[in-house]
Amino acid sequence: MNTVAPTLEAYRPAMHYTAKDTWLNDPNGLVFHEGIYHLYYQNNPFGNVHSNMSWGHATSTDLVNWEEHQVAIPCDDIEEIFSGSIVVDHGNSSGLGVGGVAPLVAIYTSAYKPGSAHPGIQAQSLAWSIDGGYSWTKYSGNPVLTRNSPEFRDPKVFRYNGPAGSYWVMAAVEAHDFAVLLYRSDDLRSWDYLSTFGPANGTGGIWECPDLFELPVDGLPGTTKWVLTVNMNPGGPNGGSAGQYFVGEFDGVSFRSETTLTEGMQDPGLVDQYQWLDWGRDFYAAVSFSNVPDGRRLMIGWMNNWQYANQIPTSPWRSPMSLVREVSLAMVDGQPRLVQQPAPECTAESLPGPAQRVSLSGTVAVDGGAAVQLADVTFTPGTADEFGLVVRGATDGAAGSSGTRISISPGAGELVLDRTNSGDSGFHPAFPSVSKAPLRALDGTYSLRIFIDHCSVEVFAQDGLVTLTELIFPDPAQTAITLFSANGSAEALLQLVAVGQDNA
Repeated sequence: MNTVAPTLEAYRPAMHYTAKDTWLNDPNGLVFHEGIYHLYYQNNPFGNVHSNMSWGHATSTDLVNWEEHQVAIPCDDIEEIFSGSIVVDHGNSSGLGVGGVAPLVAIYTSAYKPGSAHPGIQAQSLAWSIDGGYSWTKYSGNPVLTRNSPEFRDPKVFRYNGPAGSYWVMAAVEAHDFAVLLYRSDDLRSWDYLSTFGPANGTGGIWECPDLFELPVDGLPGTTKWVLTVNMNPGGPNGGSAGQYFVGEFDGVSFRSETTLTEGMQDPGLVDQYQWLDWGRDFYAAVSFSNVPDGRRLMIGWMNNWQYANQIPTSPWRSPMSLVREVSLAMVDGQPRLVQQPAPECTAESLPGPAQRVSLSGTVAVDGGAAVQLADVTFTPGTADEFGLVVRGATDGAAGSSGTRISISPGAGELVLDRTNSGDSGFHPAFPSVSKAPLRALDGTYSLRIFIDHCSVEVFAQDGLVTLTELIFPDPAQTAITLFSANGSAEALLQLVAVGQDNA
């Protein structure tokens, strides 16, 4: 537990977006338009717990500094506004543009309330904007797609241009069926069924928030594959909420996965072999931005877990977003793997400190720890069974005795994040945890890029082949960093980088 009572703002991130004084969860409607990135998100305008789902709104020109705006699409007596996406309708195929202005069209899930025309049903609806995404009008013909289902939601829409033609494609889920359903449309208002993918691989919880996009393999424009992401709650590899991905082909009608290990319901023995977006416990509902220039695929997730989301000790705000990540595909041992790196904008104004080369045989305290920073560290194994670092540790106690412990066990092939002694963890029994991810050496070394903030750590291992994201709630005074090895030797090359602005 914290030894110093934090102020209400002590845990507010310096590098991550939070709403000023309300609740947020899933990112929605991510779009780049006229030089501005728009981040919409599930928001309770009236409090800091999950309720009254509406679309909150923030904008940025650099993916780092975000300005919060008024609620974009509010709930009302008829519906709550669940997750969805936004497209720029360049050709005005929807007919919703005015005076030659291409509309932004939001496709969202209407969660209809008792007393409405569709009580208890989740269906897909439209709203549009002609002022760049700041004010929205609901389409009079809503809903535009319904299955009369209580769990049909989270439409992600994109423009398909391929051998099958040119049209809009929607990926949505039947959450309890572990199924991603694909539809097509010429005008965003009338939708025809194409195909269904799933169940497959992880099915330990309902499926939510899908995304489908094409990426070059190893950066080669002529060699592309399609990536289908789908989030799942619960059933993550380390408990609670998580996201998984599949890589394969999409022909404009059906997605065919090349990376499926389990057809139908998951095999418990294969969970550690499924392809997870993030192995940590606090990266969920991740989806990508549309209309980003130069073919970049940028993704952001909700940094929380439904096991304890309403209980994390922050006020008046609750829940941050992750850093924006740039994603790509690489072939690893003959298999396509998703690579995630923090968007370069996240470190554009960083100030690197001197590199410190440390020989380890036990625990070594290093200088330069801070509440908000980036730690770049490369470990070269020696004889040690385990090595790593402790971040946000106590400065007045035994080195490494408290904090968030990030370690590598070469023999087990594991990256481990232990937050059982990271600070305030008693607010929910599921929060104190030890999370593991598979990790192996590359060229004989292990590289970790760790973004440390007031209430989180995001670990990008081996140049983004493995990511692990978790919330922490340390004493604000705990800023120490220690390196360690166990049962032998190792070597570390550490560089601490000042990023963001500290709000403590």
